Amino acid sequence: MSRSRLLVRNFQAYDHIQAFVVAAVSAILAIRLFLHLTGYPTVGGTTLHVAHMLWGGLLMLTAIVVLISFLGEASVRLAAIVGGLGFGAFIDEVGKFVTRDYDYFFQPSVALMYVMFVLVLLAAHAIHGLREYSRREYLLNALREMEEVALLDLDAEEADRARGYLAACDPGHPLVEVLRSSLARAVLVPVGIPTGIRRVRETLRRVYRRIGRMPRFDLAVILVFVGQLVIKLAYGAALVFIVGLGWERVLDWRFAGYAFGRLRDLSPAEAAQLAASALSGVFVFLGVVRILAGNRLAAFRNFERAILISILLVQVFSFYNEQFAALIELAFNLTMLVALRSMIHLEQSRAAV
Repeated sequence: MSRSRLLVRNFQAYDHIQAFVVAAVSAILAIRLFLHLTGYPTVGGTTLHVAHMLWGGLLMLTAIVVLISFLGEASVRLAAIVGGLGFGAFIDEVGKFVTRDYDYFFQPSVALMYVMFVLVLLAAHAIHGLREYSRREYLLNALREMEEVALLDLDAEEADRARGYLAACDPGHPLVEVLRSSLARAVLVPVGIPTGIRRVRETLRRVYRRIGRMPRFDLAVILVFVGQLVIKLAYGAALVFIVGLGWERVLDWRFAGYAFGRLRDLSPAEAAQLAASALSGVFVFLGVVRILAGNRLAAFRNFERAILISILLVQVFSFYNEQFAALIELAFNLTMLVALRSMIHLEQSRAAV
């Protein structure tokens, strides 16, 4: 086997990575809630302590065995979920292994978990986004779709995907025509229930098609993003000045001097969070300028950059300071990101017509 044949990218991998991350986060939240409600019991009696990290390792091992032992998309989906649950149980105890006193409640541990999940998603994006797919990869992914033909379980969406992959293959390859012929003869089954993320995307696209033509839609978008920025900056200012200085100094006529001293004494984490928030604000401003100029696509891309900065940078410090309370802000940012990407996709489709 030549080296060039060792690693072939799976075009559906990002969906499985998302399932992996969702399962891992769900495991962490479930474990923390269970331990809180039960008073943090010790499993193993008076002499032993069976850490749930070990159960996480067992689940990850199970996922690997499933991947090695079974063929088909169903085994990959199962391994992604089981492996995600295992990874969540494993990394939940990170605080014990970065502190000398094995502190499960180590404050930065939640931020460390979040950074790990961000790195997983960035790695998946880099694997699939930094280099174009080759014709060989298109052919092998078309073959994966043809598994459903053998199982008599091919639906219209899978058939369309396979045709798209075959269109990008080398037309001279002997398998291409064979696969096209098999697709043409395949009996299609009804499209299955879409995943939660796909349902959200499809709903957002339908809503955008309906409201995107309204005359005040652009103004509403501006208000949403500027409002979010104002709330974020106001919250940051309240933490830095009101909490840091107290109302007496805030209302004092010498507030400017106190404020300058407070900014000078910011911790590295606080300074980085403020800088990242300011950078996010710059892209919101650029997006507003673009949308007022009538260029929705460019505006949405700038808003997307602002949200990504919030997710990848600002959110890390939010988890450091607020721990699991920052999940609410993260959920909002992720919803905004999914909505923006759906809007960008539709604007690109309109521009291509």
